[in-house]
Amino acid sequence: MSEQQTGILRNSMTGSLVLAKKLGFEPKTVIDVGAALGTFNLYETFPNARHLLIEPIAENEPYLAKICRKLKSAEYIIAAAAKESGVLTLSVSPGMVHSSISENPVTDSSNPYMRNIPAITLDGICRERNLPSPYLIKVDVDGKELDVLAGATEILQHTEYVIVEVTLFGQMYEVISFMKSQGFAAYDIVDLAYRPIDAALWQIDMAFVKESGLFRKDSSYATGEQDIEALNSHLKAYREAFIKHIDTHYSDPVEPELQVTQAVLGEDYVII
Repeated sequence: MSEQQTGILRNSMTGSLVLAKKLGFEPKTVIDVGAALGTFNLYETFPNARHLLIEPIAENEPYLAKICRKLKSAEYIIAAAAKESGVLTLSVSPGMVHSSISENPVTDSSNPYMRNIPAITLDGICRERNLPSPYLIKVDVDGKELDVLAGATEILQHTEYVIVEVTLFGQMYEVISFMKSQGFAAYDIVDLAYRPIDAALWQIDMAFVKESGLFRKDSSYATGEQDIEALNSHLKAYREAFIKHIDTHYSDPVEPELQVTQAVLGEDYVII
């Protein structure tokens, strides 16, 4: 999706990525962890970057291969990104729409939905393949995001932008704390998902940026005379709209005016 296209929602991942590009961010390597069937807004926003797609479900490999053939520079790995390399156990649902990873090895090879898979670290694969920085990292691995990040502490030093799927009923605060320890600040929240049982906010994609990096050069809300003038105009209109709403919906009923007849008694006025 090009920057010229209209109708991009600012509070979407695409909107966040397009904004990052507009502000001057050009990653040399984009790492898509938990690629599934592809994260197209990553590939289309940064087509000139080198793309690494990491996905543990082998059934998705044919589709990732098609994507990589079309991109300028891309490759995929069928593996799980983790805090250390080795072997992990992948459990997938029959429709391949859900998966989970554990450290318990599979002993029953007859179950097609339980399998051992290779585990890699982002630090290790970037060293092995000599992937250039700066990096953009996207992590969506159904609750194992902290393990992925723990295996990426070296490359995080050369990363400007990280997108992590977090759940408000799970690891959100741990992810924020970890990213803070690595010198990152929360930057954006996009793609909100609400759970069906009570419409409570369930999960979000959070973007993190380097505290001292490209996206934190200015801490002001607005800069320049035009920006300040536009802000003041917006705030004035906002205030006037509030006052109008109060006058319309919260004011006391208008009392009928008194019909007053005045009689003069000497120098005093009396209402009759």
